[in-house]
Amino acid sequence: MKSKIEKYKNNQKLDLEKIIDEYSGYVYSIIKNMTNEYLSNEDVEEIISDTFFILWKNTEKLDDDRILSSYIAGITKNLVKEKSRVIKINYDISEYENIIQDNEKVDMICEQREKINILEKTVKHLKDDDISIFNLYYYSSMKISEISKALNISDFNVKMRLHRIRKKIKKEFSKGGYSDDK
Repeated sequence: MKSKIEKYKNNQKLDLEKIIDEYSGYVYSIIKNMTNEYLSNEDVEEIISDTFFILWKNTEKLDDDRILSSYIAGITKNLVKEKSRVIKINYDISEYENIIQDNEKVDMICEQREKINILEKTVKHLKDDDISIFNLYYYSSMKISEISKALNISDFNVKMRLHRIRKKIKKEFSKGGYSDDK
């Protein structure tokens, strides 16, 4: 699935049917990996449809030399995050009572929030270039070679920066009391 967008264009229009055939499973996998099964089938179908609609609607904005899967992944991830926010807002208090009864779950949730806070603080203090590399690698699912081309730096430089970023994050986790085995 490393095809460039130009492969799917015909007379400056996207061949949406071909894209849907080839990438529906990919979109479904992203949704399932991000949601851990808490979305209904209707929500999943809606996100899949919306992903391809947004891609089609923004055809003119797409760079033909970019990899199509990175656009699709970004759109899907944003839609899943938005749907998750909506679902969380619509939970009522009785649903939370069942979750809170288990103290281990509460501790685990608190620990995850602390780790997320540490990660966010660490990333915020990185240089802008490093933040870009971090986001492209972990959130846009771009490969090292794609990042190096996009930022016009060597593969080695991207690998080295990712290594340093991970090292900083591990160091901050250690300061927060979290070792590698947690």
